[in-house]
Amino acid sequence: MKPMRMRALFGVVCVFLGSASAPPAAKPGIPERVDRATLMDVVRTLSAPEFEGRATGTDGAARARAFIARRFEEIGLRPLTQGGFVLPAVAAAPSDEGTLPKNQPVANVVGLVKGGGAAAHVIVVSAHYDHLGIVEGVLYPGADDNASGVAVLLAAAAYFATHQPRHDLVFAAFDAEEKNLMGSEAFVTNPPIPIERMRLAINLDMVSRSDRGEIFAAGISHHPSLRPALDEVRRRAPVRLLFGHDRAEEGKDDWTRDSDHWPFHKAGVPFLYFGVEDHPDYHRPTDTVERIDPKFFLDVANTILDAVVTLDERLD
Repeated sequence: MKPMRMRALFGVVCVFLGSASAPPAAKPGIPERVDRATLMDVVRTLSAPEFEGRATGTDGAARARAFIARRFEEIGLRPLTQGGFVLPAVAAAPSDEGTLPKNQPVANVVGLVKGGGAAAHVIVVSAHYDHLGIVEGVLYPGADDNASGVAVLLAAAAYFATHQPRHDLVFAAFDAEEKNLMGSEAFVTNPPIPIERMRLAINLDMVSRSDRGEIFAAGISHHPSLRPALDEVRRRAPVRLLFGHDRAEEGKDDWTRDSDHWPFHKAGVPFLYFGVEDHPDYHRPTDTVERIDPKFFLDVANTILDAVVTLDERLD
């Protein structure tokens, strides 16, 4: 969810199920690192009725956590604590949100890929797994928002598990983004690793749908040093990678506060936020897997992974 730019109170994302045939080749210059079938399978699973829209505190959210933690283990990620991949916490509700409980139980799913370099720096890659749940008997499946981000998160984790990065990579599936970012707030407030080690936060939220074939990378206006690496990625990307939505004076929505990168930004950690602009199914029951274009989604996933690889190489 992008709370500052909601068009409707609730909604669901739709995904188009692609054929089993191989996708068209990506634009020359960007490696094909992501498997389309696996990518779509994750979205299809998380947006299925048995996950009940994944609202925080529900059985559906617990099933989503278990699914993600199981994938982390299968991929070969390491837990950050002895308690395993799931990190329970209690987040304090913002004072201006009278509809939320004073203390909201949340549970993030977090795993680690150790880097091979000498630097102690960490890159955090995140995507929220929660959505709106079942509202007045209607399922809000949240395929684009944000099963799509979780699918790309898992694809990136799988890649780096077999291609060691330079820096430690922390993969975080956050709870309670739809409740004023309470999962990521809890993570940053009581981090499982020192906040000073976190040199970059890359957040993925709604990355599978765009009629214009566009994906935005917000955050460069705040952190111009990230632009050279992103310019390289943009030149070889198979989709239109655009910069913006991170300054109010641009005349467009400023997304700086709108998803799980905001707590990191407040804590002084540079961020990049990959996401699409709102579409008609945003926060509606029609946000389903059948409305996703698998080719665009695959191209976005490969572009985001290319960005993480490039930033890992250039970070220092």
